[in-house]
Amino acid sequence: MTGTGLRELKKQRTRDALLRAALELFTTQGYEHTTVDEIVDAVEVSQRTFFRYFANKEEAAFAVQTMVESHFVDALRERPAAEGPFVAMRNAAMSAWDTLGEAIEAVVPVELYMRTFQMIESTPALLAVHLRRSAELDEQVARLVADREGLDVDTDPRPRVAVAAFAGVMRVTGRLWGQGEDPSMDAIRELTESYLDHLGPALAKDWRTARSAAASWAPAAEAARTGDPGASERTKGAHGQ
Repeated sequence: MTGTGLRELKKQRTRDALLRAALELFTTQGYEHTTVDEIVDAVEVSQRTFFRYFANKEEAAFAVQTMVESHFVDALRERPAAEGPFVAMRNAAMSAWDTLGEAIEAVVPVELYMRTFQMIESTPALLAVHLRRSAELDEQVARLVADREGLDVDTDPRPRVAVAAFAGVMRVTGRLWGQGEDPSMDAIRELTESYLDHLGPALAKDWRTARSAAASWAPAAEAARTGDPGASERTKGAHGQ
């Protein structure tokens, strides 16, 4: 490895160590009760070093969440153009979760990420930031969906409506995962998949006909899960359609 490579590796290790120390302190003694001095003391570096990697405590608190969001957006950009908005977002979410566990574990334990999520949800100052960030992410994704569909997001409401529905499901599953006892990536992936499968039926006009709505949604969901377009036709046949 070259000298430049070694320097970059050392920088990454320092950043990761600062992030782990910050999140451990935030989740054990509280975000507002944790000082930058305590974080740098835990890693035995200077304040100057902390601010070289993070603008402030808030940026450190959301660092892993930023990585998670970037994974999803990147995965959505790579979805085939032929996929409709909901199928593309669903497949992007599932694809992201397939690789996120390893990416998160390379920085912090998944269990620590889960505790951080719970800490953000229970800290008023951070929750306000979280809601603002979520709105900004929704807008970014809506514009990406609009570009995929060849629409003007400012004149056609469908991209924002679709993203609002999808993002609502993702926030619900994230909150339920954070409240659960299983901190694994498999747990949140399974929960997310289950709730996304109910998105179509939940949008039905009459929930009293939920069975038929679920049946009509099943072919698309099955095709999305398997990546096999023929699965849609086979599932339709199973439902007598």
